[in-house]
Amino acid sequence: MGTTGLSIGQVAERTGLSVHALRFYEREGILANPVRRDPGGRRVYGEDDVEWLTLCVILRASGMPLPAIRQYTEMVRRGDGNEEERLALLCLHRERVTAQIDQLSRCLDLINHKVGVYEDIVDRGGAGHECVAPPSSENRPGRAERS
Repeated sequence: MGTTGLSIGQVAERTGLSVHALRFYEREGILANPVRRDPGGRRVYGEDDVEWLTLCVILRASGMPLPAIRQYTEMVRRGDGNEEERLALLCLHRERVTAQIDQLSRCLDLINHKVGVYEDIVDRGGAGHECVAPPSSENRPGRAERS
């Protein structure tokens, strides 16, 4: 491959995306720059591609839908002059992520409360249990907790 380019496998390893996902992102117009090809037709990526894909992985992991990532990509491709649009898109996504964090925080508070309730019950029973998965018979469907 040479020192200036990375193979699709190397980029997959560095970004955590599968080779299939990288090809999908390319087809869907998620890459900021066209993927170069070597004389044999194999994809050749650069450090800029890895940085861009890392950003896309983070945006995707935070719940940004692919159409919004594509829209952001298109704005970046157009170059300077649309920073207000980029800012608006990212601010909207930040609001969604913040709302998700708030919701997860409330969920965690409830889970922590329930853990405390059961730790008290277990402690009163004399057993010194830590937070572990219940026996498999407890994991059966229909065994919903009632307290």
